Amino acid sequence: MIEPRSAVTGVVLVLASLGLSACTESEVRLSPDFGQAVRQDTVAQIADPDARYVGTPAPGSNGARVGLAQKRYEKGEVIQPSTMTATTGSAAADNGAPPAGESAGTGTDK
Repeated sequence: MIEPRSAVTGVVLVLASLGLSACTESEVRLSPDFGQAVRQDTVAQIADPDARYVGTPAPGSNGARVGLAQKRYEKGEVIQPSTMTATTGSAAADNGAPPAGESAGTGTDK
């Protein structure tokens, strides 16, 4: 007669070996470079914390000017930017559209 304790131990060992067999890796159908694209994309997205640049990069802005602008902003004395246009004179109105207040030339308006 089989003792219940040894039967339980045998069942546990069989189940453990089946469970551990699921952890094995099989590379029978995988090419050697499988997953290389994902690894390259991951590496490409990591920023270099010690980046070296050729030459001396221009500063982002002038700290003194930014400080003065901040003080003017806090006092409500903001200097408005000058308005600039890409076109001047009557060339802006010469786009083929009728002048303001006139309709398109259908010949029916009088």
